[in-house]
Amino acid sequence: MTQPQEIPITAEGLAEVKRELDELVSVRRREIIGKIKTAREHGDLSENFEYHAARNEQSFVETRILELEGIVKNHVLIESRASNGRVDLLSRVTFEEDGESPETYRIVGTTEADPTAGRVSFESAIGRALMGHRVGDEVQVRTPSGSSYAVRILKIE
Repeated sequence: MTQPQEIPITAEGLAEVKRELDELVSVRRREIIGKIKTAREHGDLSENFEYHAARNEQSFVETRILELEGIVKNHVLIESRASNGRVDLLSRVTFEEDGESPETYRIVGTTEADPTAGRVSFESAIGRALMGHRVGDEVQVRTPSGSSYAVRILKIE
């Protein structure tokens, strides 16, 4: 049997996971059970769209609950380290690609990554490339497709 993989996450991210888990278990699960019960009362389940839709929703919610429980059970808190001038977990990094506007991202664990919200995983192509570098460094980012591009680090917070 394999060991469960540790899941790096910030305290804020863990709180959000626990909030979502509580919502799914205490609210959504009950709502879906009610939908299934109501749909069953309509008779023949083989052609009952409401019943099948509610069962699909139940499957999605139960899968998400298991996923969130796994995160809570196997999490390892990422804590901000003393700044040594290098990009590390929880660093907020501003960089630019030649001719482009500067971009700023916080380096987080995979469960919290959301580039549209300014958070990238340390395991992503850009996160992996930035880790350990300093302001002024030019870094090669290798994409999953095999291409690469260069960015220059402007600021680390």
